[in-house]
Amino acid sequence: MYLVTGAAGHFGRLVIDSLLNDQKIPASQIIATTRKPETLADLATKGIQVRAADFNTPETLATAFKGADRLLLISTDTLDKPGLRLAQHKAAVAAAEKAGVKHIVYTSLPAPETSAVSFAPDHLGTEQAIAASKIPGWTILRNNWYAENLFHSLPHALASGAWYSAAGDGRIAYVARADEAKAAAAALASKASDKATYTLTGTKGFTTREIAALVSANVGKPLAVVDVPEEGLVKGMTGAGIPEPVARVFASFDTAARKGDLSMVTGDVKKLTGKEPQSFEAWLAANKAAFAG
Repeated sequence: MYLVTGAAGHFGRLVIDSLLNDQKIPASQIIATTRKPETLADLATKGIQVRAADFNTPETLATAFKGADRLLLISTDTLDKPGLRLAQHKAAVAAAEKAGVKHIVYTSLPAPETSAVSFAPDHLGTEQAIAASKIPGWTILRNNWYAENLFHSLPHALASGAWYSAAGDGRIAYVARADEAKAAAAALASKASDKATYTLTGTKGFTTREIAALVSANVGKPLAVVDVPEEGLVKGMTGAGIPEPVARVFASFDTAARKGDLSMVTGDVKKLTGKEPQSFEAWLAANKAAFAG
């Protein structure tokens, strides 16, 4: 039995799809958990077991995870309350151990030991909790930034013609969310029982200016990169109505990029899936309409 937490999210949905279509796992062998089971009614009609699981009520998780042999723990999106995300993850790891899970797969981020990303300690703490548990096997997937993250910033930047950035000449090896989901599904469906860590990246790293040039050429709109310090970036976001704690999280992404924390390029997506991830250029061409509007 294969269990996917956070199955109602974008990433979880893609993992379920890959389990069914790429890994050919029967629906009857898949468990999908979410805080709101009603949002996965379509999966239930396919024969997938849909269960309620709320990481903020840890006493319910062991029951939700019961019967699962291999479990994918997708990191939660709780970013505005320091300490809560790690507590949620630790509760899930403890529940998986109690439920008798034999192998856990976890979505982390590159180099959590040294990363400037503000929530990197959450990932490092979760990796450490998994390693310290009695779960026999585990796979850590250190996921680089989704190319889809650009949907949050670039449409607004294109509208104004200016992309404010504190990333400098740092590179990011963006990778499509679907490719990372396929790698996660492959790791979950694998018969491997060892303890392994993979860093999932795109095929090449790009600076902010290189990305701006590619996007501008694709959509036919000018886009200039404006260098600002991290504090300037925070002030700009808070001025636009973003709460300061969240603004500082986003600003830390640029700091991490500037330091080179997100520049690593590996062959781990292909190692897990057997296929090269989609190139950034191909992804951009396929998603041109999302920016052109």
